[in-house]
Amino acid sequence: MSGAFLLTALVVCVAPGIGVVYTLSMAIRGGVRAGLLASLGCTLCTLLHLGFALAGLAAVLHTTAVVFQTVKLAGAAYLLWTAWSTLRGGGLLELRPADEVGSARRIVWRGIALNLLNPKLPLFFVAFLPQIVPAAARDTTALLAELGIVFVAMTFAVFVVYALFAATLRHAIVESPAAQRLLRGAVAASFAALGARLALERA
Repeated sequence: MSGAFLLTALVVCVAPGIGVVYTLSMAIRGGVRAGLLASLGCTLCTLLHLGFALAGLAAVLHTTAVVFQTVKLAGAAYLLWTAWSTLRGGGLLELRPADEVGSARRIVWRGIALNLLNPKLPLFFVAFLPQIVPAAARDTTALLAELGIVFVAMTFAVFVVYALFAATLRHAIVESPAAQRLLRGAVAASFAALGARLALERA
């Protein structure tokens, strides 16, 4: 496994995206437990996208403009709605006691839903992973699966670090209405920007 793959995968994982924003917001909203559950949901969705890619569905998404546009616009609409609900004072940053933030199932499923409508994940698997596989590889599918699992594991590890970091800021934010307003605006702007970028993404 090349260092170039590991470095590129780490950069992709660390770069702010839908999963990162969701994990940060849930950790601040409900503490370490909520952040870790959000990390799990986002990672499970990454694993699903890897499965789709290995099954060839990502290639179909990449080559079929109608399918790509439909998934892309649905995902963008969901992100914009999330941004609006957050900005209004609820949604992902409605601060609550850690034991009232929601069930584990709900947090995990929302993480899956947020990332499921993001066509960039399967496109990443289709566009990037095959470039790492040597042309002389005997079992291409097995090697792709191995690289994909490494990426998924790295994704989870990065999300956990984000969750733990955000949870440490929770008490300071809870005690500061000004910080809550600033954070709410930042998270809403992040989701709005991600939604707009997704809407403008080309297949």
